[in-house]
Amino acid sequence: MDPIYNGMPATDLGAEGWHKPWSGGNGGNCIEAMKLADGRVAVRQSNDPDGPALIYTHGEIAAFIQGAKSGQADFLLT
Repeated sequence: MDPIYNGMPATDLGAEGWHKPWSGGNGGNCIEAMKLADGRVAVRQSNDPDGPALIYTHGEIAAFIQGAKSGQADFLLT
């Protein structure tokens, strides 16, 4: 497999292993995530599974989730 990089076609990561942890009640516009073998996380739009995948380190994902839980991302909802 070619090296995994930010912006690569999500299809290059395969069809198995994608999850929709944040889906529900939004008309099918979901984010899908996949944990990669090296601990990084790939994220893609569910309505564009052939589009680009954003690749985040474990630390980046942890910081985002912790920040969202503490309300630091609430500005995105207004």
